[in-house]
Amino acid sequence: MTVPVVLAAHGLSKHFTLTPAAKLLGRPASFLRAVDGISFELRQGETLAVVGESGCGKSTLARLLMLTVTPTTGSVALRGRDVSGSTGGDRQKARRHIQMIFQDPYASLNPRMTVRQIVAEPLRNLTAMGSAARQAKVAEIVDKVGLPPSALDRYPHEFSGGQRQRIAIARAVVLEPAVIVADEPVSALDLSVQGQVLNLLADLQKDLGVSYLFISHDLGVVEYVADTVAVMYLGRFVEVAPRRQLFEDPRHPYTRMLLNAVPPIDPNNRRAWTATAGELPSPVNLPSGCRFRTRCPLASDICARVEPSLDGDAGGHFVACHHPGQPQTQHATASAAPAISD
Repeated sequence: MTVPVVLAAHGLSKHFTLTPAAKLLGRPASFLRAVDGISFELRQGETLAVVGESGCGKSTLARLLMLTVTPTTGSVALRGRDVSGSTGGDRQKARRHIQMIFQDPYASLNPRMTVRQIVAEPLRNLTAMGSAARQAKVAEIVDKVGLPPSALDRYPHEFSGGQRQRIAIARAVVLEPAVIVADEPVSALDLSVQGQVLNLLADLQKDLGVSYLFISHDLGVVEYVADTVAVMYLGRFVEVAPRRQLFEDPRHPYTRMLLNAVPPIDPNNRRAWTATAGELPSPVNLPSGCRFRTRCPLASDICARVEPSLDGDAGGHFVACHHPGQPQTQHATASAAPAISD
């Protein structure tokens, strides 16, 4: 039986205008291409992890999927229905099926509300559930995330960071949504607590059949939680593959760079490739052709002229590179070519 697609993006882009008054002065406007042509499908009960450096557009992608910003182009479909242009009541109905877990478990919780009020708020705003049923549901979910009944009438400041993130998770799952967007949900937690929270998310996925779009910069976490991994660079996916394929056979030089940045436990087991040098280019003044070429040891003349498309094989491994999988010792002098604005 085919597993249904619960969340899909098609050609999704968000370009921010930085100089809206420029046209009045006869100059072209500048644009920041935070997200630029993203497409994916997320199936029920699966986890798609999006990984990349700070500034690559991960959080803007999350905002697009949560319908808090309107896309410049493209669409977001939730359970097969286009919701990207929805407003008012239609947007509220869509949010019933997609919820979010934020990075900071303290800043995302109202300090003046008790746990009972925090977890009940989505039910009160997005369902017609009566008070008694609502309170019973809140108690059930709080227990499911591993908090005692005594937590219900306490305030966020009375809990540890890991416990606060459990409260945030309870608020996200109380509606039993189809999708949860988790934006760096464990990066603010101690390592021991990270494991507990990740195990909780895995248990909830099994119990509720929820799908996760998991945003992270931590490849160790991604390797643990993901079914599929999408590597994002300057607004675009440059490699998408099943988790095992991506970690065992990374084909894009940027993916290799990210993996190489993870310190090995065994110093004698270092990877054969080396990290690339150079700073992340400005998303306002993107390099011509391949966006990664100014940092890539494989860059050649075609990389400066033609932007590679995201092409895949029968195993579902997609790469946007003119030289996928080549050893990084085989590089051309064109790698030092300066960035050219599109």
